[in-house]
Amino acid sequence: MGKATASARKRPRAEPEDNRAECPFSIKIVDPKDRDQKKKKRRRTENGEEEDTAQRINLQLSPFAPCGKFKTYESMDLHYQVDPGKRWTDMTRYNSFVLNGIKYFSEGFIYVANDFSIERQKAVNNNEPLQPRKKSDDDWVARILEIRASDEHHVYARVYWMYWPDELPQGTHDGKKTIQGRQPYHGMNELVASNHMDIINVVSVTSQAQVKQWFEENDEEIQHALYWRQAFDVRTYELSSVDLVCSCNTPGNPDKLLIGCTTESCKKWMHEHCIIEDALRRTYKRLGTDKPHVAEVTTKKEEEGDEGKRPLSPTETGADGSTEHSIDVKAEAAPSDAVHVSTKDNVEMPKLAAARTADGRAASENTNNTDTPSKPAAATAGSKSTPGRKPGRPRKKGAEANGDSARPWEGLFEASLKTADIGPPVIEFRDLREGIVGGEKTWTERVKCLLCGDQVN
Repeated sequence: MGKATASARKRPRAEPEDNRAECPFSIKIVDPKDRDQKKKKRRRTENGEEEDTAQRINLQLSPFAPCGKFKTYESMDLHYQVDPGKRWTDMTRYNSFVLNGIKYFSEGFIYVANDFSIERQKAVNNNEPLQPRKKSDDDWVARILEIRASDEHHVYARVYWMYWPDELPQGTHDGKKTIQGRQPYHGMNELVASNHMDIINVVSVTSQAQVKQWFEENDEEIQHALYWRQAFDVRTYELSSVDLVCSCNTPGNPDKLLIGCTTESCKKWMHEHCIIEDALRRTYKRLGTDKPHVAEVTTKKEEEGDEGKRPLSPTETGADGSTEHSIDVKAEAAPSDAVHVSTKDNVEMPKLAAARTADGRAASENTNNTDTPSKPAAATAGSKSTPGRKPGRPRKKGAEANGDSARPWEGLFEASLKTADIGPPVIEFRDLREGIVGGEKTWTERVKCLLCGDQVN
């Protein structure tokens, strides 16, 4: 892949007095192969001395370590340049900054105001009706990598943006598929970590954000706040892989129920949707349109499972020892409660500018790109766990069960999955057929694993 050479641009200001937060810095991604080939340039200053004008190439070790893999690069580590580099490095580096009485630290997550969130806030203040919106219309979310300032009125943060799934640009590679936007397995409070780097003026920060990494094998963890499990590499438009589950071989959605097989040799997870579809298919095959259901006696077996917990977020590199502890931020000629919109630089990489433009994020004009939920929506209440291997969190709906598109049982049978704290999960059936003599109209059956065929205990 060729490296980008043009410097990042910013979105033009629509009005002289708009809420955009001024930021003179931009980021450019650099191909590490060119590090030793870059020629040094020198120029004479006003006093006749020569100075080196070659831009310094930096390496950012990624604070994100997704469990899944990328096809092209092994990690999200990034070589980059800041423009203007000397002005950036001449500023003092800090461990934190204080804005409107709130202290923000390097390595922390933040909400950043953007045009969408500002317009919505204006509508609220004016009692105007709110239009339906996606998560990406809320404040952006970012992770602070570095804080620098020349004085209390000029404080900047170098950040990595977190994507809302809605923002994933056209041409994103998700495994073997090329996608755009939110996928069925993405939860409502799910973010996608990225190595999309920008520098922002910190006056556009609206509040602190709480973001955790979700490890999919932590089966009992229910996500009530913002979380991420997948990462997006802006150099290649690749998403890191996610665990595939069930007989349909698709990922799980943290907002939808999964049932785990309790057979030791299997231990596979299944989508609630796929379990119900399979049960209805088998019922229709057995009873058809005219056979009554005759009850069968089943036995129940209780078994308690235990799942270990893992840390929710990776350790990140800290600020170097030469940094100052903190700096108070003052926005010039603005009240303390004023909200400034951040402009997000368009990280230079193949296709990124065009994709971001269509996406509404850092476009060919530097925008404050970062979708972040202004307030994390409450996660769906977790369904009760299945004894043994607990279903725990809600998760994604599977693809069409076992490949059949026709659903001849529709209008004839209905089924729902029932779980309890004690006892195995069961499927409750309702016979909707008319004119059937004998048999039962409602009954329950034990759940069978879609992969190994054993009953789930």
